[in-house]
Amino acid sequence: MLTIIFLCIGGFLASFVDSIAGGGGLISMPILLMAGLPAHLALGTNKFAGSFGCFSSAYRYAKSGKTNIELLKKLIPFTIIGCFLGVKCVLSISDTILNILVFIMILVVALYTYFKKELGTIDNFQGINDKNIKIGIIMAFSLGFYDGFFGPGTGTFLAFSLIKIYGFDFLSASANTKILNFTSNFIALILFMINGQILYSVAILYAISMILGGYIGAKVAINKGSKLIKPIFLIMSIAVGFKLIYQTIK
Repeated sequence: MLTIIFLCIGGFLASFVDSIAGGGGLISMPILLMAGLPAHLALGTNKFAGSFGCFSSAYRYAKSGKTNIELLKKLIPFTIIGCFLGVKCVLSISDTILNILVFIMILVVALYTYFKKELGTIDNFQGINDKNIKIGIIMAFSLGFYDGFFGPGTGTFLAFSLIKIYGFDFLSASANTKILNFTSNFIALILFMINGQILYSVAILYAISMILGGYIGAKVAINKGSKLIKPIFLIMSIAVGFKLIYQTIK
């Protein structure tokens, strides 16, 4: 009974934080491992539950009108292609090197966001044009590919990229990020399901708590806006970065 309560609270909290600024995996994965799941089952189970949590927050953001449907229709296909290739690709680069590279990139993003005080606080979206669509397609494909084979920090990079490319504030960037993130999560989830790496007795319970956390977290973000999202984004970015370094040196 205590394990069930632990999973429910942990899943809710992870999805709540993730729906606002990403980084929920920092909470959800350790909880599954602490509950006694083997690593490979924890990954698949977390992806299953996280996909539902991501869908819940994406739905709430879409319902609020904060998502740009025209833009997403152009970017989603390339996210799907990138993620599929990322999952299928056998990479020669080691996890250690990837951890270090991603840590450096996340640290740069966090520092830039911190010192650029006005970044993401005002929505400066000027519309879609050929130039920003081409850049956006490259971004969607690249981060879809990255999410397919590795994953940590994808939400951070997506939100930051949408702010820089399209001039969104943090609220609009988070809303559109959730849609793209759900897309790549879903592709990866299918492969976990095919390979039988999901413990459904835990995954379904975890998913229910994440659905609630994701929906409520998105609602809070919509009500509070970029002033709430930006500091949480910074905290979670730094946390993800240092977790990667810890994994590398331990």
